[in-house]
Amino acid sequence: MAQSTIAGTQITEEMLDSFINQALEEDVQGGDHTSLACIDPKDRSRAKLLVKDDCVLAGMEVAIRTFKMVDPSATLEIFKKDGEAVQFGDIAFIVECNSQALLKAERLILNTMQRMSGVATMANRFKFEVEDLPVKIIDTRKTTPLLRFLEKWAVELGGCHNYRHGLYDRVMIKDNHIDACGGIQEAIISVEKYQKANGLSLPVTVEVRNLVELHKVLEVGKVDRIMLDNFEVPLLEEAVATIGDRFETEASGGVNIYTVREIAKTGVQFVSVGALTHSAQSMDLSLKVIKDTEES
Repeated sequence: MAQSTIAGTQITEEMLDSFINQALEEDVQGGDHTSLACIDPKDRSRAKLLVKDDCVLAGMEVAIRTFKMVDPSATLEIFKKDGEAVQFGDIAFIVECNSQALLKAERLILNTMQRMSGVATMANRFKFEVEDLPVKIIDTRKTTPLLRFLEKWAVELGGCHNYRHGLYDRVMIKDNHIDACGGIQEAIISVEKYQKANGLSLPVTVEVRNLVELHKVLEVGKVDRIMLDNFEVPLLEEAVATIGDRFETEASGGVNIYTVREIAKTGVQFVSVGALTHSAQSMDLSLKVIKDTEES
């Protein structure tokens, strides 16, 4: 199975299996009584995954693994791959497996692929807007609980990049931390002391809300990246020039598909976009049984 990097963590078979098992338990529990009542347990069917939106396809590996879990004898003909641009009417795959197993897996596969394809498509739109500029579009923690690894995987498949995976793998000093700690320099120094006391060396991002806070950060240093939050483009350009190459620079706050290019043109190295995940619309996909009289 191909693997994808999420904030330095590999997506493993165990992660996928755990997700699939929990999702099936949520949906099936005591049994798919409709299929158990209507379909011979020995019956087998062929079905096609039909694309009904122009999009970037994502979740194929999840679908393949799900079919293999519900029916180890399942076979698939793969026509499209993860991260590939597809069009209305395309067939992503044809599966042949036990009919009861097919219907047990159908909704899990469609829900997952539709969501992942929506995120991948959104990410690809943002990538297209800045692909000629030396900037990275990165995601945030604004993800669906327990589906973060899939949504961040989809971000990568769409051509953008993952930021931190959670609270545990990067220090990010934001406005609430600063206000609760008593000031931006106090927060930075507290983080430095905490990391030393606990044997940590996590990268540190600090959010600044204005040029006054920026200069306070530049006085104390001790961070890896300065996140410029909700800066107007002229001020953002000034802030990036002021920071120079002393620290990494990141723009955040209210970034959308219409503003991202102007933001990126300021020379900022990273632009974090919550919309990659929180505003992505699921794509329309359909799994249809192929009748004996129907051509594939």
